[in-house]
Amino acid sequence: MEKRKTNVLLVTIALFVATFMTAIEGTIVSTAMPTIISNLHGMRLMNWVFSIYLLTNAMMTPIYGKMADRIGRKPIFILGLVLFVIGSSLCGLSNHMETLIISRAIQGLGAGAIMPVSFTIIADIYPIEKRAKVLGFNGSAWGIASIIAPLLGGFIVDKLTWHWIFFINVPIGLITIGLIWYFLQEEKRTSDQPIDYWGIFWLMMALLGLLYGFQLMGETHLSWGLLVPALVIAVVAFILFVRVEKKAQDPIISLSLFKNRTFVVQNAVAALVSGFLIGFEVYMPMWMQGILGLKASMGGFVVTPSSIMWIFASLWAGQLLVKHAPQRILMGSLAILLGGSIVLSLVPQTTPFWFFLMVAACLGIGFGMIITTTTVTSQSVAGSDKVGVATSFNTLSRTLGQTLMVSVYGIILNRQLAKGISGDSRLNQNMLNELINPETAAKLPQNLLPDLRHILYNGLHYIYFASIVLILVAMWINLSDRRQKQ
Repeated sequence: MEKRKTNVLLVTIALFVATFMTAIEGTIVSTAMPTIISNLHGMRLMNWVFSIYLLTNAMMTPIYGKMADRIGRKPIFILGLVLFVIGSSLCGLSNHMETLIISRAIQGLGAGAIMPVSFTIIADIYPIEKRAKVLGFNGSAWGIASIIAPLLGGFIVDKLTWHWIFFINVPIGLITIGLIWYFLQEEKRTSDQPIDYWGIFWLMMALLGLLYGFQLMGETHLSWGLLVPALVIAVVAFILFVRVEKKAQDPIISLSLFKNRTFVVQNAVAALVSGFLIGFEVYMPMWMQGILGLKASMGGFVVTPSSIMWIFASLWAGQLLVKHAPQRILMGSLAILLGGSIVLSLVPQTTPFWFFLMVAACLGIGFGMIITTTTVTSQSVAGSDKVGVATSFNTLSRTLGQTLMVSVYGIILNRQLAKGISGDSRLNQNMLNELINPETAAKLPQNLLPDLRHILYNGLHYIYFASIVLILVAMWINLSDRRQKQ
């Protein structure tokens, strides 16, 4: 009987749908959160609906990567989808905030498999010259989700109930499971070596302490009583993890990968650039709404050109990787991001909306080139037996970069805003909160709006000053990689 081959087109479509489904999750929940809070009376626990999803997602990413190498991409990807569908169902059925948070944790456990294993499957079914192109299309799901999610979330909440923002994942997830189950074929993988359970445990503890510590640092009122223990747990767990991995027969993350300078450099650059990326995506809409007074839809639209150019940059990265060393590609791309961050840190308060669209397009080229290049290069230098681990570590690096910088940016902005209002007794923090929403900004005293907008403008400028530092550090790290193209 002739062995069935992988249907590359249908598998690629399934991967895109799965990636889109997880990408849209964060934004669509944000859109529905006011309704969820009023229904479940959970303002006090609101942040945990988002943070628990990110925590469980990040914690599981490297573990799924290793399991994908050990027992196969297909079963791990399907396991992630099954957990995501179960978590979505439970979220939709939740009648209490605590239940919703637990269900979101399950959803995050599943989501942790989807992006890294998607990229690993793409590495398996596409040659390197086509891989960057497909990674670009798959990565564009995040940009498309950022545009569609607010509209879709608003429609579902208005026409149905908030429960359906979760229930909608169930039929989509089941169809995706069916496509992967039937159309993805791979060799069965077996291993006689014991599973590295202690490595898994200490890695999860290290990530839990680190990510929770980052979250605490970003809060307005810093709790040292929680932050210090979280960081101590992270450091101790990391030391124990390294000790265990040195002795493990089949380590969850092979420490030999970190002897490869190119692998380390690529992931460090990915982490730093992802930190800048989150600052751009989070604070640009705030600039549009709070300073220019535009509607929320236009605030979200300002990042759209970067998502579009990301796709084209990924195609270009695929062609360049065939001819040039990764170091050269990254240096040119980082130069684009450096120029963009300098512009954002210097533009005057009266800068028009269309100018930011042009900056976003340029930044999208840099982001697309760098994220695609670092992913493909990490996969290629790791070897075929470690593609899953390398891909998941690249994803984890980006997550850690974003999580850390969200906290750092939050600290910078909060301090600058507090400094701005401290010199004027007419102003307070609530006014700045209302300024960011054009509907509530209209109710503020008109004579105070110029001062409030100038304070926000100064605060956002410091965000992009910090971004300049990030890109310069990334350039310095990239220069340390002397690997030439073979």
